[in-house]
Amino acid sequence: MKKPTSKPKTSDKDEMRPEYDFRGAIRGKHYKALDKGYTVEIHEADGLTVVKHYIVAEGAVMLQPDVREYFPDAEAVNQALRSLISLARKVPGKRPRKGAVRNVQAQRGATPERRRKSTR
Repeated sequence: MKKPTSKPKTSDKDEMRPEYDFRGAIRGKHYKALDKGYTVEIHEADGLTVVKHYIVAEGAVMLQPDVREYFPDAEAVNQALRSLISLARKVPGKRPRKGAVRNVQAQRGATPERRRKSTR
């Protein structure tokens, strides 16, 4: 006759193991560091280590996982934002700040001559 196996008791509580101590942790401590780039080391089977440094492209936006579920690629994000922009233009009194376009162009390195031409 077989002995009945005893299953470990599981509790309904979501408890952390005692060896994990996050009392001194800081949420999002390394989040902004990604703006400066990151380095990946690839250890190959022959013992060679390849080091690659990646820099996040200017204008890149990091999506949170819950948002990423609805927007699988950049085109989906752009399409949704364009729809939002067209709706925002229809709302009376909700216009972009007067200097907003010029400020963006100045940040991109536009010359003063170009700015005057593009804002007319």
